[in-house]
Amino acid sequence: MAWLPALLPQGLLLIMRLAHILAAAAWIGGSVMYLVVVQPALHLAPAPELAAKIAARFRRLVNGCVGLLLVSGAFLTVDRLTETRLGLPYLLTLGLKISLALCLFALAFYLGQSPIRRLARRSSRFAQVAPRLMLALGVVVFALGALLNMLFETSLTSH
Repeated sequence: MAWLPALLPQGLLLIMRLAHILAAAAWIGGSVMYLVVVQPALHLAPAPELAAKIAARFRRLVNGCVGLLLVSGAFLTVDRLTETRLGLPYLLTLGLKISLALCLFALAFYLGQSPIRRLARRSSRFAQVAPRLMLALGVVVFALGALLNMLFETSLTSH
């Protein structure tokens, strides 16, 4: 059992990575489902009560994903920044990913203010484009995460 304390940090790291990936995948996948399936279906057969329930449940999913992404992202960032061989490309990519993720969180917060902004959303061009913008940003942030993994692995093999 002497090996158990050595595995605990790795186990926590695995849990954080898994939480981060699953939260991002749930949010992006949910956004695709919402934009490609739910909204078009509700336009064909309007059901305001159902639309409100779907929106409320999706908002709860997004809020949970944002919380998980913030906690796991902070943990994973600190873990990676303890590595001294990361290099400038990794750090620049990480900075871009964090910046875009924060924009994504702000956009999700904006879209989640439904009772206050319901009327403004229907009339504003930005409000109509925001869900697609959120999906596009999510895909870019996800891709930057994959690029960060590649850059990290490269930094390990190049030294």
